[in-house]
Amino acid sequence: MVFKQLLDPVSFTYTYLIGDPLSKGAVIIDPVYEQVDRGLSVLREYGLSLRYVLETHVHADHITGANQLKAETAARSAVGQGCGAPGFDQQLVDDEEIGFGEEIIKVITTPGHTPGSVSFLWRDRIFTGDALLIGGCGRTDFQNGDARKLYHSVTEKLFTLAEETLVFPGHDYKGRRVSTIGEEKATNPRFFEKNEKEFVDLMANLNLPKPNRIEEAIPANKAGGPIVMISHRA
Repeated sequence: MVFKQLLDPVSFTYTYLIGDPLSKGAVIIDPVYEQVDRGLSVLREYGLSLRYVLETHVHADHITGANQLKAETAARSAVGQGCGAPGFDQQLVDDEEIGFGEEIIKVITTPGHTPGSVSFLWRDRIFTGDALLIGGCGRTDFQNGDARKLYHSVTEKLFTLAEETLVFPGHDYKGRRVSTIGEEKATNPRFFEKNEKEFVDLMANLNLPKPNRIEEAIPANKAGGPIVMISHRA
């Protein structure tokens, strides 16, 4: 298998590319618009054809490359049904399966950071977007976030996965690349030894600044992102 974890150094967003060398099918999770050419280059390097562009949620800190990747490939785009994002081809629901070649990605709805947040389970790893970060979680104070829902998404869905399941987050600001469900259950300060009320109180008092690009990012991302002139194919 081909597996790439790619970092956008401006937004600290992780984009993931998974490819099946037998069928030549591939998926990309959470692409950043400014990094589309990099993704296409990796596809060409391994001789892969992009089948799906998957989003864990409607992002507030960067613009998605979903529509641009669609324009340059034969891919379909997909996002959680609760995102209210009409610019995508497919609205994902809980337990839905996405196939490419012999590979299957399972959709796990994990609302809370946003109403439509989803995580993607593939083999021994889970791509959590902003629902669960390494040593943290996504904020819940805008875009109809709900701390109670996030608490239950993490503790009742993600934390019930096998402890050795690898956690690949949507962001990390300290250079960390991967964790495990067991590590997060035992050490994540947002959740460790906290009940629902304690978590909700903590999230209500983070007092974080608004993301720099929120005003342009949310409407652009609900539409699937911009498209510019097609330059190459993958």
